[in-house]
Amino acid sequence: MASPRGEFSSRFGFLMAAAGSAVGLGNIWGFPTNAASNGGAAFLFAYLLLAFALAYPALMAELIIGRHARANGVTALRTIATGPKSKLFGSVVGGLGIVTVSFILSFYAIVSGWMLAFLLQPIADVAGLEALSDWLTVDGILRNSIFVISFMLLTIFIISAGVKEGIEKWATRLMPSLVLILVLLIGYVFTLPGAMEGLRAYLVPDFTVFAKPGLLVSAMGQAFFSLSLGVGTMLVYGSYISKNENLPVIGSLVALLDVGIAVLAGLLILPAMYVALASGVEIFDAQGGLIAGPGLIISVLPALFDNMGAIGGFVAFAFFALMTIASLTSSISMLEVPVSFVVESQGVRRPAAAMLLGSIIAVISLVIVFNFDLLFEWVVTVTTEMSQPLLGLFFCLFTGWIWNRSAILEEIKQGSPQAASGFFWRVWPFYIRFICPAAIIIVYLQ
Repeated sequence: MASPRGEFSSRFGFLMAAAGSAVGLGNIWGFPTNAASNGGAAFLFAYLLLAFALAYPALMAELIIGRHARANGVTALRTIATGPKSKLFGSVVGGLGIVTVSFILSFYAIVSGWMLAFLLQPIADVAGLEALSDWLTVDGILRNSIFVISFMLLTIFIISAGVKEGIEKWATRLMPSLVLILVLLIGYVFTLPGAMEGLRAYLVPDFTVFAKPGLLVSAMGQAFFSLSLGVGTMLVYGSYISKNENLPVIGSLVALLDVGIAVLAGLLILPAMYVALASGVEIFDAQGGLIAGPGLIISVLPALFDNMGAIGGFVAFAFFALMTIASLTSSISMLEVPVSFVVESQGVRRPAAAMLLGSIIAVISLVIVFNFDLLFEWVVTVTTEMSQPLLGLFFCLFTGWIWNRSAILEEIKQGSPQAASGFFWRVWPFYIRFICPAAIIIVYLQ
């Protein structure tokens, strides 16, 4: 007998969990440098426009499917299917979502393990453990393996406790902490030499880039990626929302939170990079572009913290606490996707399912660790650049072309009785049927 399904006990709890899922490492290190490399505020404007015009409708598709079906991704898509072929299609799409998100978590756990190691390094310095401090910051198979396992155990611990006592409880603690640390770090970095130059690179628009077709594609890709679309995380979280909630409203709030934190991250990362430049740290790669991705987090910023003197250790600890929190809030949403399927379809108890699936993903992570140069970039590319956009397209096709339109409206009206006459219902069905699939195809082809 499967465990009873949980439900978020409050709107705040859902918002913190959903925002935590959307706000991950990619937002913090990818969005700011993407913006600075594509016209600063011009990119910000395009990103904000596309986040609400295109990514928000796709987010709503997952939330509506999830709350209607009250089930995991596979069961939910089969529930809204209209015949044998669409049920088979739903099973394939839901299954691919589970596989994709599991492999995303497998490489995500490696990078998150790095964040944990760097979080402990300032503590080792204060304790005078120089050898341990060096070991924590030098790449190595043993270090990476230990911290992959440690990070996955943290994720398993939270997921094992369920929706209310696990996901919601920890999201409502971690997300406010993330925002507080982010704001405090921004305030401190703004006092340092070079910060204003980074702020200009981020916020001063270069409207000439609008003539470049790559700008809108980059902004569109960032918008879809930053909202965790396509792999079923938002669908599963949507399945835990109360029927009394107004879905268009809370979907808008999730998008606002995600976009707001991404913009805040830019106010930290770009000024910090130019502060590093002012202190003699190289922030540009061989092609002249800003260093982004893991290289930014494990080379550029640690070098900056080292140059700050005594306060550098405190700043480093706060920054890597921020990164660890962002890692964890995303990882719990990823692990919940396969766990919810196994619990509901196979009748496995939640703690056992979390341990089993978390262990399998940890083993995959360790295989990547031992074959890093061969597998890491390949897994990232296949999951995030090939599989995720296609799955996002399939979710839109299910909602726009397969699911009965009147059934969708009835689901929305449960928490918003006047939905039929509102702006959302007048616009969203057209967007999800035509505009979003076209946009995803453009990003995918690019």
